[in-house]
Amino acid sequence: MQLGFNGATTMTSDLETDIRIAGEAGYAVLEITATKLDAFLKTHSIADARALIDAARLKAHAINSIEKINFRDAAGRAEVLARTRQLSEYAQALACPWIVAVPGPAPAGTKWEVVRDDTVTSLRAMSEIAAPFGVHLAFEFLGFPWCSVQTAAQGWEIVKATDRANVDMVIDTCHFYAGGSTLDSIRAIDPKKLAIFHINDVEPMPKAEITDANRLFPGDGVIPLKDIIGAVRGMGYDGIASVEIFRPEYWQRDPLAVAKEAKAKSMRVLGM
Repeated sequence: MQLGFNGATTMTSDLETDIRIAGEAGYAVLEITATKLDAFLKTHSIADARALIDAARLKAHAINSIEKINFRDAAGRAEVLARTRQLSEYAQALACPWIVAVPGPAPAGTKWEVVRDDTVTSLRAMSEIAAPFGVHLAFEFLGFPWCSVQTAAQGWEIVKATDRANVDMVIDTCHFYAGGSTLDSIRAIDPKKLAIFHINDVEPMPKAEITDANRLFPGDGVIPLKDIIGAVRGMGYDGIASVEIFRPEYWQRDPLAVAKEAKAKSMRVLGM
């Protein structure tokens, strides 16, 4: 696998800083935080962003993310589709293959079949917009209790049902662990449809209480990372392992030091 750096790991830093530190720390690719790109483009062009990424000897791997893509009213769906077009234009200009798409909550008592079908409908509409730009969507399940799609098995079922060449999926170790996904569910996924493997760890606590703020550097927590990594490698995946850690404590530290520590600890658990 190659290592990627996700801007959520240094959330309070700007895009220019993320590009600089990812390059200096020796990552292969950058997973761009969409809101940071928005802020950058208020005073710069998308060509400026591409130039910075190229100068840092990085490749843009994904823009993260379009959130709450399912269970939206008409205005909300229009907003999701407009954002898909906007980010697809950016991704094409950055030679960035993926945009991460994230589900939101469902109304209480919603049956799984309704969740699946509503999400599939959204992903198909988004895929039609992204396809002419040569861009893929990477669907990411969230293992938190409020989310409508909480496990790898559910995420893969949705991606299969969407049945679009440019709709793939994400496995995030925090969400995998928090939502109670199984190793067998990884083995069922077509490795060609796995776009990103997010790597991180979490504090020792009840799974139902885990939030993004409880994430840790890989190897510093309780997620059985070796087992998960073994299953991901075993299903034939040899793509990007992107370090994504939303821990506010780390945001207060020197960004380059955080990027370097994240890389060293990720390489250790990945056996690189």
